[in-house]
Amino acid sequence: MTELACADDPRFRVSRIEEGSARSYSVDTIERLAAAGEEPWAFLIGADAFAEIESWHRWRDVVRLVDFIVVARPGSAYRVPEGARVHELPELNLGISSSEVRRRLAAGETDDALPAAVADYIRSHNLYREFRPND
Repeated sequence: MTELACADDPRFRVSRIEEGSARSYSVDTIERLAAAGEEPWAFLIGADAFAEIESWHRWRDVVRLVDFIVVARPGSAYRVPEGARVHELPELNLGISSSEVRRRLAAGETDDALPAAVADYIRSHNLYREFRPND
């Protein structure tokens, strides 16, 4: 789905560094990228997810290894942990989270937040039909 979403935009390159069925924590991915010589320049994250950063596996290492670009969400507030390098992206102001998109898909609703190719893929593969909000 990432390849479908990025197919028409040459600014993006899709990595397969997380392929497989094993659980992958963000810090593991960041360390794999660094080991492959592809250190991330920044971690793009919604304000709602960033608000929970201190609950992440090895979150202090994540904070030490990357800069964050935090995308504003209406009604979301967050605290910046000590040492975190945060750049806010308030003008983007996405009014919907990925959890809300998945909830809508599970309810059989369509969502304009998705590229058409991704929405078609999700429908054709019957994905997110049994979505649980904490997934």
